[in-house]
Amino acid sequence: MKTCLRSVLIVWLLAHHPAAHAQQDIHFSQFYEFPLLRNPALAGIFNGHYRLTGGYRNQWQSVTVPYRSMYMGAEFKLLRGLHDGDFITAGVQATNDVAGDSKLQRTQVFPVLNYHKLLNEDKTTYISFALTGGPVFERFDATKLQFDDQFVNGAYSPSNPTRQQFDANSFTYNDLSAGISFKTMLANDINMYVGAALFHINEPRVAFTPAFDIRLNRKWGVNGGLSASINEVDRIVVYADCFIQGGSRLIQGGALYTHSFDYTGEEATFSIAAGAVYRWKDALVPVVKLYTGKLGIGISYDVNLSTLSAASQFRGGFEMSLSYMGMWEALARGLQHLECPK
Repeated sequence: MKTCLRSVLIVWLLAHHPAAHAQQDIHFSQFYEFPLLRNPALAGIFNGHYRLTGGYRNQWQSVTVPYRSMYMGAEFKLLRGLHDGDFITAGVQATNDVAGDSKLQRTQVFPVLNYHKLLNEDKTTYISFALTGGPVFERFDATKLQFDDQFVNGAYSPSNPTRQQFDANSFTYNDLSAGISFKTMLANDINMYVGAALFHINEPRVAFTPAFDIRLNRKWGVNGGLSASINEVDRIVVYADCFIQGGSRLIQGGALYTHSFDYTGEEATFSIAAGAVYRWKDALVPVVKLYTGKLGIGISYDVNLSTLSAASQFRGGFEMSLSYMGMWEALARGLQHLECPK
């Protein structure tokens, strides 16, 4: 009975309640691997000409039906016809989020365009301006829900009729976001960047029921990162984000220590990185990442520290990321490598 009542309450919130539509955006603990989710102006700030990224997250399996998040992204640097030293990054990100008994899904496909303006002759300082946006599809499966009037003589059957009716179980809206970032080299092989972004600029309408004009709050974000070599084979990188949306805040930061086993300096190197991410009042996340050639594989697990820790027994979510960065020889002479914490 508690399960069916909870299902009714969840669906009612999805259809009617404004607080439900403060809608937490999709997020990953290895947030530094997914720059387009942090700030569209971080697209293209990496050492290479193109980058392909993928991610998978399985969360709250110890508490309820697990929440599953998937990500695919691509970034490509373009040069033709631009002022000397300037370049454009074109890319796309696609995400899918599935949550709860009702299989509430959100799928979005966003192209991104980022213009990088050179600010010095050494080609080490850039300011970048970006836009991203596109369609978002949301739906839930009403057949997965159980209602109290489907219990007859204490037994539930999906064939029992229910009085609960839904005007719609899906809708689509368009979203728009923008960002700015500044990247520079502080000293020999010490790179840093800072940025700011505004998400949901158009405050899209996000209600399953057309009669309700419920809007998605704008979200402000600031980002930063720094990468520094300790010696020829060791490097440390730090990242941090802060997001504010409505009355909610997300603060997260992390650090990775990377050791390279390729003492010859060849491009096809093998490295291993270890570190941790902390989400304020939420989770501590140990991270391990392997680099082999152009491919990177990251694995992490959330240790839940929130008020849900008693129920979850400190278990949060498993996450895996994949990244592949490459070079186009035809562009190698025209584009100075734009480095960032990596």
